[in-house]
Amino acid sequence: MESIKIIVDFGTLGILFIMSIFLIGYWIERWIFFKNINISQYRTKNQIERATTNNLTIISLIGSNAPYVGLLGTVGGIMIVFYDIGLSGGDIDTSKIIIGLALALKVTAAGLIVAIPATIVYGGFLRKVDLAISEWEDEIIKKS
Repeated sequence: MESIKIIVDFGTLGILFIMSIFLIGYWIERWIFFKNINISQYRTKNQIERATTNNLTIISLIGSNAPYVGLLGTVGGIMIVFYDIGLSGGDIDTSKIIIGLALALKVTAAGLIVAIPATIVYGGFLRKVDLAISEWEDEIIKKS
């Protein structure tokens, strides 16, 4: 049973860690892109929309799915705690139960720690997309 605990705990935390690495990578990539954007290089609105929204779907998916990954780890941890209670044969040590439940909940917290910044970053970049497109439209009007 101890090996299942390790798989549930470190497996879930590992997935969340990988998600956070992707989040940081795409965050930096988009930040550099918006810092150096040249709106005059785009000829059509579709071109600028494709360029500015690139990789935002991944950031959004991380933000929306990280809590579920954390919840999956919590459910697995709680199942292990219940299994341990069943194996105890009626000799229930409440401190072990509480410690097991607390450890199970840490994975949900980790999922939220990944999801909240991802959602904030996604919203911020959507605003930058809107600003870039409106600047591009203003440029088109000036040229006409």
